[in-house]
Amino acid sequence: MAPLVYGLCALAAATCAVLLFRAYLRVQMRLLLWSSICFVCLTINNVLIAADLVVFPHIDLFIWRNVAALCGVGALLYGLIWEAR
Repeated sequence: MAPLVYGLCALAAATCAVLLFRAYLRVQMRLLLWSSICFVCLTINNVLIAADLVVFPHIDLFIWRNVAALCGVGALLYGLIWEAR
């Protein structure tokens, strides 16, 4: 059951990233671009969670998972601050 949940979370994040990027191409609002970058990184984070806990349980990917999540949240935070100016 857990691999299914990990896969669905990754699929949901990837869908959000695609939809946000398509909206960015239509409207050209930079905040949509930063949000799509955030969700791309969160998709990578979810894929790494599945790889860490299901595919490669003997390899510790904790640092890489957190780096991907930090990059995503950092990109969104940067976009929010940059767009506020």
